[in-house]
Amino acid sequence: MKWILIRHGQTRGNREHRYIGCRTDEPLSIDGIAQLEKGIYPPAAKIFVSPMKRCLETAALLYPGMPVEIIEDFRECDFGAFENKNYAELNGRADYQAWIDSGGETAFPGGESRAEFAARCVAAFERIGRQTADCALIAHGGTIMAIMEKYAHPPQGYFDFQVKNGDGFILDESGAYSPLKKP
Repeated sequence: MKWILIRHGQTRGNREHRYIGCRTDEPLSIDGIAQLEKGIYPPAAKIFVSPMKRCLETAALLYPGMPVEIIEDFRECDFGAFENKNYAELNGRADYQAWIDSGGETAFPGGESRAEFAARCVAAFERIGRQTADCALIAHGGTIMAIMEKYAHPPQGYFDFQVKNGDGFILDESGAYSPLKKP
């Protein structure tokens, strides 16, 4: 049994390098849809997905006609006051500099900390339990990073598992993993 962990396709906010978390439920961009349509993704017997529109749309494109199981706790991090803003808009703010200086460890002002977010995602992954066939999980970059940091072997840090839109990892039961390969 393998997990196919896929980050949703690109949105307008992703293209603009914005913090698009659980408060902004934006759809895929035209470019994001085109990018996904060019890829060939591994088959899956069951699809688990974040409740965010961008993930649901990605699931429908990659696995048309397959039912999905929505997992609320796979939604992206709550970026609080930084939601839907980019570096240029946040640069010079004391709260943003404090968050940067913490290495991304402190909570976003009015939002979640990385530790809280990762614990939520990992707990949701554990609740799904063992599956009997290959499954796809379509979620957010942070969700994938949290799961990979916890389960991948050899272990690496959270930020080592960053993936681009439409990319991801294949993770087996032993924790062995490989990047998702698409033609």
